[in-house]
Amino acid sequence: MLHVYLFVTMGKKFFDIIPPKGKQGQGTKFLDKRNSVPLEKIRPVRKKKRFFLKSLIFCFVLLTLVVISGFFFFSKVEVKVWPEIEVLALEENLVIDLNIETPDFDEKTIPGKIFSNEKSASKEFFASGKTLKEEKATGVIRVYNAYSTSSRTLIPSRFVSADGKLFWSIKKIVIPGARYEKGKLVPGEIDVEVRAAEPGEDYNIGPSTFALPALAGSSLYTTIYGKSFSDMSGGFIGETSQISQGDLEKAETALIEELKRESIELFEITIAKDFILLDETISYEVIESNNSLEAGTEAESFELQIRIKSEAVGFKKSDIENFAKNRIELNMLEGTILQEESLEIDHFLLEQNINEESKIVLNLEIKAKIYSDIDLDKLKKALLGKSIKEARIFLENLPGVVRVELKYWPFLKSKIPEDMKEVEVSLVLD
Repeated sequence: MLHVYLFVTMGKKFFDIIPPKGKQGQGTKFLDKRNSVPLEKIRPVRKKKRFFLKSLIFCFVLLTLVVISGFFFFSKVEVKVWPEIEVLALEENLVIDLNIETPDFDEKTIPGKIFSNEKSASKEFFASGKTLKEEKATGVIRVYNAYSTSSRTLIPSRFVSADGKLFWSIKKIVIPGARYEKGKLVPGEIDVEVRAAEPGEDYNIGPSTFALPALAGSSLYTTIYGKSFSDMSGGFIGETSQISQGDLEKAETALIEELKRESIELFEITIAKDFILLDETISYEVIESNNSLEAGTEAESFELQIRIKSEAVGFKKSDIENFAKNRIELNMLEGTILQEESLEIDHFLLEQNINEESKIVLNLEIKAKIYSDIDLDKLKKALLGKSIKEARIFLENLPGVVRVELKYWPFLKSKIPEDMKEVEVSLVLD
């Protein structure tokens, strides 16, 4: 084995740099005498410094490559231009003619169309009228004739119940005579309709026996008499509901209004989306109206059935928009463009002669934005190859432009690319 020795003049001492043999896995630790730090702790610090330096160099090289790549492969310029915008407002009259099929903008006329539908409904309404009602109780009395075998005629007569309630027969009656059966006298009988002498619930009595006051004091009084086998009913004094003329009129008005709303909803559903319906031209006709009861009838409620026909005039939305654009374009200066999305149209009914001339006159208030015409392709070509500074000055001095915005990548770029694909120019119409 080769041994290397290091000789150091330090009080005639020398050290063998090959550690002496000891236990397996163990070695002698040497110290840096300047700061007494173990040498094995110094070596990792040096390695970390070298790694940091290498990483820094790598990042710098990578960043440089990215910037260079950006110049050659990802170069881009974006230009936004805000043109000068003006709001143009006009007022025009327009005729809706039901007799034509195509618009005539020179004559300020567009075609119109009549739409119609029918709606019907049946509904119950409560009566609000009141009336004082007095009713007499009525019923049936069976009158007996046990006096003789001869019939007995009675003109409308009085009958008094066991508790003293007076009733009158409604019409003239003839009571059959009695008869003998097996040697026994069987009274003749007849059912008679009677009505109470006075109104009120007191006369709604139950089954009773009745005498005829006109026969009092004679032998007929006990042999001609009556009996009831069911209750007297109908006697009443009080306030009851009554259908008034006002009830009928209010019900008709309410139901017609309900049908009108449904008719408008039906128009909205059935009319094509390209049509505008003039609400002012909607007309209604009641073609059927039936009440279940007449005015003056005593009842809690009644039923009303109504059918109406609705008509209205409409026109195509595209026709009025095209007319408005035509008017705007006639009033635009040369070198300006209409921003169609900004078009606003308000219409008001001026005149309506549907029955006579089949025409409607509208007043239109038209508003739209117009802006300077800028040829973007021409502008883009003019920018190619210019420096960023020259491009800014060029854009800021464009006629009809109120604002420009220039963005470019990479940020160190100083010149507009020569390739049109790397330049994007757009108008901003906010």
